[in-house]
Amino acid sequence: MEAGGRAVTAFGRSRTRPPTGWRRIVVRLPIALYRIGLGPVFGKRMLLLQHTGRVSGQTREVCLEVVAHDPLRGSWTVASGFGTAAQWYRNLRHIPKVTIQVGRTFHPVNAHFLSAEEGAELMAAYAGRHPRAARALCRYLGLDDPKDGTDPFRAAGLRIPFVRLDEVPPRRWG
Repeated sequence: MEAGGRAVTAFGRSRTRPPTGWRRIVVRLPIALYRIGLGPVFGKRMLLLQHTGRVSGQTREVCLEVVAHDPLRGSWTVASGFGTAAQWYRNLRHIPKVTIQVGRTFHPVNAHFLSAEEGAELMAAYAGRHPRAARALCRYLGLDDPKDGTDPFRAAGLRIPFVRLDEVPPRRWG
């Protein structure tokens, strides 16, 4: 998807652009809540990703919904609803070592980009846990009507890029 433009999905419907104006303010409101210490309000459902701009070199922040979390492995999986054109996604491609904040806890992580098939499995599992949210996301992105009769969530997962954020193990001194 071009920045500021519209893209046509594989299902033939146009996908919305990233929000601007007052909608952008509403979408970025969770970042402000994290900054004033209210990150725990989101529980483990959202995280704040702090990454480095690939051009500016400045620290950037984006609040993302957690699609999957593995506490034993220390990993969080997020999706780029605006595809590979999302600025945070492009920045992670350039510099995959980032920091996330979940609640009040900061975690250094490395970004790993998942295959389309892994994305399909994740989206199908997410739809099982959060069916209304999954339907709304697919509808918003124009990914809710595959013509070939396949599961719409698996089909959406094949097209949405997913990123697994693996916690960097702490150094052992001794």
